[in-house]
Amino acid sequence: MLELAIGIILGCCALGAGAAMIAGIGPGIGEGNAVAKACEAIGRQPESRGQVTTTMLMGCAIAETTGLYALIIALLLIFLAPGRFVNILMRTLG
Repeated sequence: MLELAIGIILGCCALGAGAAMIAGIGPGIGEGNAVAKACEAIGRQPESRGQVTTTMLMGCAIAETTGLYALIIALLLIFLAPGRFVNILMRTLG
């Protein structure tokens, strides 16, 4: 019974980490769109290159934080959470 409960804890942590990493797809798509639109804007008005590039880099940096947060959550679910949950289970069962 205890082994089953520990297996469920480990499996759920792994599933949660995988679900968290799905959030890494969004920043990649968003940054790709931002760069494409910035290239398009620079192609239409080359004199505004500096301002467009600065704004694009700031937007890409902000978008990238979503992926980094997802990575941190996934790492916590893989390495930290299982041990804590198993400890809580052991204390509960006595």
